[in-house]
Amino acid sequence: MGERAEDPYGEHGGGADPGLYGPGSVTWQCHGDPVMWIAGVRALYLQALHPRAVRGVVENSTVFASKGGRRDRGAHGGKGDRAEAWGRLLRTADFVGTTTYGTTEAAERAGARVRTIHRMLSATDPDTGERFPVDAPELLLWIHCAQIDSFLHVLRRSGVPLTPAQADRYVDENRAGARLVGLDPAGVPADTAGLAAYFEAVRPGLAAGADARAVDAFLRRPPIHPLLVPGRNLLWGPLAGLAYATLPGWAHQLYGRPAPAPRSITRRLRLTGLTLRSIPAGLRWQLPPGHILKAMRRMGPESRPSTYTLRTSAAILDGPGRAWHDDGGGFKTWRSPD
Repeated sequence: MGERAEDPYGEHGGGADPGLYGPGSVTWQCHGDPVMWIAGVRALYLQALHPRAVRGVVENSTVFASKGGRRDRGAHGGKGDRAEAWGRLLRTADFVGTTTYGTTEAAERAGARVRTIHRMLSATDPDTGERFPVDAPELLLWIHCAQIDSFLHVLRRSGVPLTPAQADRYVDENRAGARLVGLDPAGVPADTAGLAAYFEAVRPGLAAGADARAVDAFLRRPPIHPLLVPGRNLLWGPLAGLAYATLPGWAHQLYGRPAPAPRSITRRLRLTGLTLRSIPAGLRWQLPPGHILKAMRRMGPESRPSTYTLRTSAAILDGPGRAWHDDGGGFKTWRSPD
């Protein structure tokens, strides 16, 4: 991988470095959408269902583990834990922002940092006691696929007008991100059918053990200063609940917590998407670290990301037709909106 996507939206100007994706990519247009925060939380819920992947997180995080690698069931989230917990979430968001909107050099540098950190970490299999590296290819592939599936699922289900061909392009484009964390792009799903086949193959090995339940508890009530608890309950609680609700039915069964009917979830997600998108993008993008505004200054105002730009290119990619949306039933069932 490493080649940038063709640009159906016009040539980028000024000779500036468009980075790994560039304004002509589906990824560039989508990753500035505010529902990406919901998608990110869904990805964490999904990733936690892989016993070894989640053990690598739990054993190497002060939020979940003591220095000996065992979960500290008596901890209530001290100041250090609160900083570490939110730091992990923000670092993940920063990585996605840098690799999407940063220069090629910045993206490569971010990937190198991630690979260096992962090389130093290992964990113990909760069932066999075997020691394993957290950067094992099968674990990196699971993390990548769970993330890309979650991003794509939430974007489409919330009303982003992606056509099937654009969805396939999104999956293919993000093999560039997989390379950054240490995967061979040739072994990474290149379209939605490949992504669906991957999940079918890996599902028998998924489970919601003690580690997954610890992540679930953290995402429902992340550690925060006591004075901010009401705000967490008012803002974070509904967001995390909606992210959990968008998981496939089999994931709800593994966690043992039910979710509302798929149609109800879809309506809530679309309403949330409309509400978040009503906040002026220029205001949302002012929040640090400001990847999108920096990219627009580098590439010019015509590089402004917008999911609705994708509508104008649908004819180029798919021919006439309506965008399809997920009906909430799983990874493979797509149909027109209700």
